Amino acid sequence: MKNITMKKVVPAIGIILLLSQCSTKEEGIIMTVNGPIPAAMMGVTLVHEHILVDFIGADSITEQRWDKSKVTERALPFLRQIKKLGCKTFIECTPAYLGRDPLLLKELSVSSGLNILTNTGYYGARNNKYIPKYAFNETADQLANRWTKEWENGIGNTGIRPGFIKIGVESGSLSDLHKKLVTAAALTHLKTGLTIASHTGPAIPAFEELGILQNEGVSPEAFIWVHAQVENDISNHIKAAKMGAWISFDGINDNNLEDYIRMIKNIKENQLLDKVLLSHDAGWYHPGEENGGEYRGYTSLFEKLIPLLRKENFSEKEIQQLLVTNPAKAFTVRVRRIRP
Repeated sequence: MKNITMKKVVPAIGIILLLSQCSTKEEGIIMTVNGPIPAAMMGVTLVHEHILVDFIGADSITEQRWDKSKVTERALPFLRQIKKLGCKTFIECTPAYLGRDPLLLKELSVSSGLNILTNTGYYGARNNKYIPKYAFNETADQLANRWTKEWENGIGNTGIRPGFIKIGVESGSLSDLHKKLVTAAALTHLKTGLTIASHTGPAIPAFEELGILQNEGVSPEAFIWVHAQVENDISNHIKAAKMGAWISFDGINDNNLEDYIRMIKNIKENQLLDKVLLSHDAGWYHPGEENGGEYRGYTSLFEKLIPLLRKENFSEKEIQQLLVTNPAKAFTVRVRRIRP
């Protein structure tokens, strides 16, 4: 793997200055692994994807479990493929203790020409296997301080800042630990303006999360309901979108396109298309498996779903809304408080 010349990290004061130069509240920056870019430059975006995920657990994970050069060799053709299809920004949702590797993402961003975002936060789903031991005992304030420091100083010694907060909860009612993760995410958002993307699934935990955020003074506009396609009652998509939350349908593949068309049409019929995010939750390199194991590409949205949307009389403006306008608005770094 070629060596990367690390760009001088934009200091926090520089980010604040850049934000202050935005003329309206809707403008702002997106924080990529290569530093901030104007939100208007985000372009066509995949909002929930993975390049590397290691399921060994928080107690055992280490970056020595994978070879960056081999991961790059495996993943790069898939990234270049979507770049040719018009994708400009790729949001990598692998959290800490599950294989987050900012320097790997920076290398792939440089090599592919894609903007790539990484994250801060902890993933509590799958029976808390990917939460570090100290997080069980620390308070929400302490966790928020850890995540905020990654925004202020960069992740580890990389100088690379997160572009959003990624947490994960189980599919049922929230445990005390998961309530703490959501509270920590709310506190981090208020300090950083980073959007909260929460692996959630069904509606029960989604609305509990929204309640916690609102109790902390955070607007639902700061919350992405990840894997909302899992919820069978599509009226709950409408309810959450009307509250202001982002509804992320992010498991697109060649075999479920009609289900996604049905959900997106339901949102459109309720005049809430400006709250929908789309992606595949695809990839990824599996450490420990030969050549990284099975790697699912990111093309179904471009090659299959968009043509189907056109057949369903979605206009080019509406498709632009789904793939460009909504992601830029959702991931802009901006504190979203509940309006008095």
